[in-house]
Parts: sequence; structure tokens; C-alpha cells
Amino acid sequence: MAQDGAREAAGGSGGEHRPRMVVGVPGRAWPNELVSGTDPVVRLRPIRARDGAAWRTARRRNAAWLARWDATAPPGADARPLTFRALVKRLRRSARRGHSFPFVVEVDGQFAGQVSVNNIVRGSAQFASVGYWIDQRFAGKGVIPRAVAMVVDHAFFVAKLHRIEICIRPENSNSLRVVEKLGLHEVGYAPRFLHIDGDWRDHRIFAVTREDVPRGLLARLEERLESGEA
Repeated sequence: MAQDGAREAAGGSGGEHRPRMVVGVPGRAWPNELVSGTDPVVRLRPIRARDGAAWRTARRRNAAWLARWDATAPPGADARPLTFRALVKRLRRSARRGHSFPFVVEVDGQFAGQVSVNNIVRGSAQFASVGYWIDQRFAGKGVIPRAVAMVVDHAFFVAKLHRIEICIRPENSNSLRVVEKLGLHEVGYAPRFLHIDGDWRDHRIFAVTREDVPRGLLARLEERLESGEA
């Protein structure tokens, strides 16, 4: 459970600024919990097997809304569907190996979706990508921009990564609005980049580095919201 008084995930120098994110165990990359906001309260925690009922309900309720953006297996790939328990087992194994941070998004205590740091590369790269989905009931409330900012700050200031990418289909206006709110720079275009909704799809590539957000991406999001930029 997140603890009051935990240090901020993103620091800064000079001037007062309120705590923006409370972490369950300061300094631990995984497993951990992150909490931010008051209206609504956004909580990120590791995915677990007992999320199955809520996960399946959300996916069924949002099937038509999410299908266009869901990853699919290309021809020739192993397309056997995983049970939810098997999916969680695979995600948790990846997390233990340091390859990903698979978080569930909760809004005011309700299951709302997922946000994950994926494809973590160490060595000279210190790089990862972020992916997410949200129940349409919670869309348009600023939840996903906040959740993405939270995991990016956690990746930068706790996991010590250097660069995060978010790759978005050009048609996905909702996801493009997320990176717009966060003020992320577009750095490239990848034709036929990922197999989505039954075919290879082009993606726009957005990125942020630690140097871009010395006080954290969540701090920048809050500043942009307060100034009306986001």
C-alpha cells in the first residue's frame, strides 16, 4: 500500500512545489505502487491474477472501442490465445527479469485499464517504450496522461532509464491527444511498424528523455494544465 510521506519520484531544485506522486516503497523499481491526484485518485499497481474478472468485464464492455488499436498476431506467429492467468504469469515473469513494468490503472479504487513500461533495454541504451489502454468510462478525464507521466517519472528517477518512446497510429486521435497534453516531441515515423487489428500498421513515434523533464513529466503535465497549454 502506498505510504504517506514517501519522497517524490521526481525531484527539483529551488522554489516550493507540492508532492506529485507517492510511491509505495521509495527507490524500488518493481514491484511497486504509485498514487497521484485527488480528483480522481489515480493508482498504479502490479497486475495480479485476481484482476481477472474486472479485466474481462472491462475488455468485453470496451471490445468495439479497443479492437481497432489492439495488437494482433501476424501470419505465421503463434496465435494461441492466453488465459488471463497465463497472461499475468508471462507479464510477471517479464517484470522479474527487468524487461517490463506491467501496471494496472485504478481510478478512485476501480479497475480502469493498464499502462506498461515495455521492452526495457539496459546497457548503453537505457531505453523503453510505454503502452496503455483505458476503459471508455474513464476516458476524457485526464487519467491516462497522468498515468503515463507517473510511469515515465518512475522509469527515469527510480529505474534510471534515459529515454522513453510512445508509438501511436496516425488515426488514433485519443492517444495523440495524450502525448499532446504531455508535450512530447515527435521524433519519427515508422511504416508498417506493428501488427494491429489484423495488419501491419504505420506509427508516429514520440519520445522524451530525462534531460527534457529535469523535474519530472508529471510536474510538467501539471504546469501545462494550470497554464492552459494542455
